[in-house]
Amino acid sequence: MIAKAQNNPLLYINKIEIIKKNVPDDYLNGILDSINILSCRKGQQFVMEGAPVNGLFFLCKGKAKVLKTGIYGKEQILRFVGEGEIIGHRGFATSNKYGISAVALEDSILCNITNTVMERMLRDLPELTYRLMLFYAEELDRSETKVKALAQMTVREKVIDALLYLNRKFGINHKGFIDIILSRKEIADYSGTTNEQVTRVISALKSEGLLLVSGKRLKLKNLNMLKKEIIEHNFFLDA
Repeated sequence: MIAKAQNNPLLYINKIEIIKKNVPDDYLNGILDSINILSCRKGQQFVMEGAPVNGLFFLCKGKAKVLKTGIYGKEQILRFVGEGEIIGHRGFATSNKYGISAVALEDSILCNITNTVMERMLRDLPELTYRLMLFYAEELDRSETKVKALAQMTVREKVIDALLYLNRKFGINHKGFIDIILSRKEIADYSGTTNEQVTRVISALKSEGLLLVSGKRLKLKNLNMLKKEIIEHNFFLDA
């Protein structure tokens, strides 16, 4: 069960860039009691596909994955989410049910703004509405780009692109490893491949000196060489 966080809500809300930049402090203080700050444990699902929409979620602390269930129950990870990012936006104002699920990849703090409060904010704050509209447009563009790329890339290219994306999105830790821990299955579910294919590509990259592996930790040893492998597609996926 997701629990309410006990700390001052503003400590977390101020980490949400789109809120911090487009919602005046006096307005935010007036709706603070209507905003839920939730604590979520690693592996805990906080958005369930097919469940009634209960507003937007913002990730204030931690990491999460957004996924959809496909044929025969196979999971497809649509994107990974870092601090300050929105989850559940595709169901807001367009559907009564969430079309995706979301699971915490580490202990996380979430900000939940209900439909009623969010709708009031969008009516009252034109700049917030405009910025959210731009966000939706960018999300659509990235999604279309990803669909095109997955249809054109080889298995090796898909895995390399996924690793470059993770490295770019989450950065590296003090030892140079990508700052997120994922299973081979999760990498496969994101890149549109299989566990076995991901394992083979990782082994090949390791033997070629392009990748260092320590358990589930991965370090990209030659970014330029890896980028060259997918340069003919003329883009790197951010979706």
